[in-house]
Amino acid sequence: MMTPPEDVVAYAGESRDGLTAVDPEKVVTQLKTVYDPEIPVDIYELGLIYRLDCKDNGDIDVDMTLTAPACPVAEEIPQWVADAVVKTEGAGKVMVQLVFEPPWTPDRMSDEARLELDMF
Repeated sequence: MMTPPEDVVAYAGESRDGLTAVDPEKVVTQLKTVYDPEIPVDIYELGLIYRLDCKDNGDIDVDMTLTAPACPVAEEIPQWVADAVVKTEGAGKVMVQLVFEPPWTPDRMSDEARLELDMF
């Protein structure tokens, strides 16, 4: 069994003067453009986003997980997420941290994801 990668953090963008907090719903829109390469559902609907923190200065922190710790693209997905989130209007520095606690389970999926995967 493969062990999960440790301390995977991805960055995009930079802090800039004059920015204000970004609307979290706009960030979610960007998160929904990133898909797990093995599952035809976006990472937000899969429940892979554990924390979204839109700071007052425009910076955005995201904690995310994977459906399986041994995912072959585990070290790449956080950068995909950072690159998508930084496209949000008004975004400053974006930091995406890969976490594995608590472990992901299918219970975290939205109804939309369950429908797409015929899991009802």
